[in-house]
Amino acid sequence: MLEAGRNIGERYKIISHLGTGGMATVYLARDLILEREVAVKVLRQDFYTNPDAMRRFRREALSATQLTHPNIVGVYDVGEENGSSYIVMEYVKGQDLKSYIDEKGPISPRESVAIMKQILSAIEMAHRNRIIHRDIKPQNILIDQYGNVKITDFGIAIALSETSLTQTNTLLGSVHYLSPEQARGGMATIKSDIYALGVVLFELLAGHVPFDGESAVSIALKHFQSPMPQLTKIMPTIPQSLENVVLKATAKDPLNRYDSCEEMLDDISTALNPNRIHEPVYQPNTFSGETKVLKPVVEHSPIKKTATSFEDIPIVPLDDEPPMTVKHTNNQPEKKKRRKWPWVVLGLMVVASVFLFFYYSFVMNTPKDVEIPNVVNLTEEDATKLLEKFELSVKDIKRESSETVEAGKVLDSNPKPGTSVKTGSNVVLTVSTGTEKITVANYEGQDYEQARDELKKLGFIVERREDYDNNTPEGKIISQSIEAGKELIAKDQVMTLTISKGQSPIVIKDLSKYSRQAIEDYAKQNGLLVSFSEKESDSMPQGAVISQNPAAGTEVKQGDTLTIVLSKGLGERTVTKKITIPYVKPVETSQEPETNSSVAAKSNVVEIYVEDANFSFDSIYQTYKITESKTIDIKFTLSNKVPKGRYKIVRDGETIEEGYAQ
Repeated sequence: MLEAGRNIGERYKIISHLGTGGMATVYLARDLILEREVAVKVLRQDFYTNPDAMRRFRREALSATQLTHPNIVGVYDVGEENGSSYIVMEYVKGQDLKSYIDEKGPISPRESVAIMKQILSAIEMAHRNRIIHRDIKPQNILIDQYGNVKITDFGIAIALSETSLTQTNTLLGSVHYLSPEQARGGMATIKSDIYALGVVLFELLAGHVPFDGESAVSIALKHFQSPMPQLTKIMPTIPQSLENVVLKATAKDPLNRYDSCEEMLDDISTALNPNRIHEPVYQPNTFSGETKVLKPVVEHSPIKKTATSFEDIPIVPLDDEPPMTVKHTNNQPEKKKRRKWPWVVLGLMVVASVFLFFYYSFVMNTPKDVEIPNVVNLTEEDATKLLEKFELSVKDIKRESSETVEAGKVLDSNPKPGTSVKTGSNVVLTVSTGTEKITVANYEGQDYEQARDELKKLGFIVERREDYDNNTPEGKIISQSIEAGKELIAKDQVMTLTISKGQSPIVIKDLSKYSRQAIEDYAKQNGLLVSFSEKESDSMPQGAVISQNPAAGTEVKQGDTLTIVLSKGLGERTVTKKITIPYVKPVETSQEPETNSSVAAKSNVVEIYVEDANFSFDSIYQTYKITESKTIDIKFTLSNKVPKGRYKIVRDGETIEEGYAQ
């Protein structure tokens, strides 16, 4: 593992470790040239001895640079240092989709569709560039806090094709998204990526993968043996149209899947349209070479005929023919039968009668095997007549409501159509009473989600509208388009529920010209709270509004708080005034030699008067004696009470300058 602070390629400074995958370790790094954060993926050391893995890693990393798409993690650079191959990629601040699903549980259909549209757009672009991802799974899909999706690890999975079977963790990480053809050992194709995308969509909607098990082999077997679990039973709020996208994408036979990600994207983009949510369950096309199991032919037992040997039947001679004899097997001398033939005829008649009795009693009246005919969708009368033709009778009739079969027609039979029974058997028919009418409930004041789910189960198409209502809490139902208590057939009826957006919004006015009292009155009239604070201001007079929050034009609700900052006016401050006092030579009155007193007489006496927060104009602020012009600084202390200063310059008893400072 690379330590923090190390440089890769003399450009990328390692900051921290982000994670370790099946064949690479990922680090957060800093691009020292472009001054940006990047992700650096470094091939694991145990792959260094595999030349094929090294070669494919470099080759696929270079091909990934061709993929420029807003939903694909960008590849900036590839390289090798000290035998370590690395890829420099865009750094996405967020989490992978697997963690996102684990954190939030099942994702709503609308959000799932938004996520899948981004993924499909990216994979479609890759397929157009003849690049198959081969390892699509939520762990390889990143999502930021704004819901933007980025797909990573393009082309890297192919480097695992020769090694993943020996790495248990890698295989377990991907087998949940493995297509049936890959599970059988076949090549990965575009259809394999589409299958994995269908599994990802299933996981988004259900919150878990469709197939799980104790071993990778058991999971792989389920992919090509077990049907996809029914999403609408797991999450009843999922429309059938969206489940159909999953079913088509994950069809066992690749021929029944979408031909491209673009086709799947077009389908999922309309899956939540109201006219599609009740569409029938997707059924894949039946394979033409499917092996059919034929029912065994029922063979009827042949009728056993009572047959006697021709030689054992006595032949009775006619009156005009000479007498004939019957062959005997006991070699006794032939005897004349002339006297006994009437008894023989009588015996034959008795035997024939017995034979006919048994034939009609047991053979002709033995029940035959027949199959129950299909009487579904026939009227009750027609179904009864058809059953009678098959020598079957209607034992009982049950009545049930149905949304698909109109009233008076047969819903089902017991035994089922095609069942083999004996003639004379009884059949129970279930006859439709039509669609059941329901009494519309009162949903006003209820939570929208609860009412919507209940109405959908009854067969309604639910539409949502929103409006403000000061008397109904936000999210609760204000009104319904079909009044409570009405009896109707719910199927395909449109129920519009109007949902409260809460209290009507208040658009805040510009309060910059308002006084404190006027602001308090405005807040009271609109049911708002108000909070005042004060702040010194060099530009705003005392009591004026410096700022307001929320700003003018913002929508708020009753009970919200207005925060107003008022000016305290000017605070105490110091202002400096620079003044130059000109020197004026006094007029000489005598020619006496200069003395100290005469020198003093040549000076100008300057008196300065100041009025500010600390000094009064009645007293002298400063006194100077100057023998030349002098520039001085006068400092004024100003405050709210004394917003400007005043000064006066007196030279030798004469006022030479007056002014103000502020």
